[in-house]
Amino acid sequence: MTESPNTNSKTFCASEYDVLKRVILCQPQYMTIREVINETQKYFINEGIHIERALEQHGEFVKTLKKHGVEVILLPYHKKYPEQVFTRDIGFTLGQTIFVAKMATDVRSGEENVLKQWLEDEESPYYNLGAERIEGGDVLIDRETIFVGLSNRTDQKAAEHLQRLLNQFNVIPIPFKEKYLHLDCIFNVVSPEVALVYPNALTKKDIEFLASRYELIEVSEEEQFQLGTNVLSIGNKRIFSLPVNEKVNKQLYNRGFQVIEVDITEIIKSGGSFRCCTLPVLRETLNTNIQ
Repeated sequence: MTESPNTNSKTFCASEYDVLKRVILCQPQYMTIREVINETQKYFINEGIHIERALEQHGEFVKTLKKHGVEVILLPYHKKYPEQVFTRDIGFTLGQTIFVAKMATDVRSGEENVLKQWLEDEESPYYNLGAERIEGGDVLIDRETIFVGLSNRTDQKAAEHLQRLLNQFNVIPIPFKEKYLHLDCIFNVVSPEVALVYPNALTKKDIEFLASRYELIEVSEEEQFQLGTNVLSIGNKRIFSLPVNEKVNKQLYNRGFQVIEVDITEIIKSGGSFRCCTLPVLRETLNTNIQ
């Protein structure tokens, strides 16, 4: 990968917090808990998901993104893919390359083909990571550093594969407790200096390492269950977060962030929030040295 950003590019990402200009979402038209694949779904399995409410909340999220100058691309939804709303997991953008993931569960297998079709229609090149098991929710980017969560969705081989592909980056594997779905459900970088973390899911060694790099905002057990770490930064210290996560929002606000509150609590019943629902393809960065 030797690409560098240019003014005509429609694809470029170098962090989780640069100004978001273009992002892929998918409406939760057929969202349902068909088979339990995470702890949150297990909790809500009997209550289920109210589709009309989920669609209304997702629509408000899309509307608010557009209001803040973000171009929103909506992938076509399919009845056979009940988890399509979580577009983050089917890929990630690094530099000018979109990496297409390999989904770990049968219920989600095939979602990546919808992304590939869109990329081909756009004549946008991509790299297929189908040889190794990896999902985008386990990949967080901060300039030359790529954090890769080792879970039951993303394995060590995938992290090693990324490091071989991206030898100018430092790929840092972060193992965490299996009950948590993805790395972005327990850790998220929201600025060059600040990150959110749920410490109970990580080893003491990894918490100390992260604390040496960032000012860590610790998320409580209650707000972790409400996806308190799974916020979305759109740049210039603006962050989408759930209104119910009052403690997280207050700590962000106290550190100078603008917290944009949108209620998508119907969607989080399936185990993902703002970051899970978005696949950034273009972020504007002032640092043109990032490859």
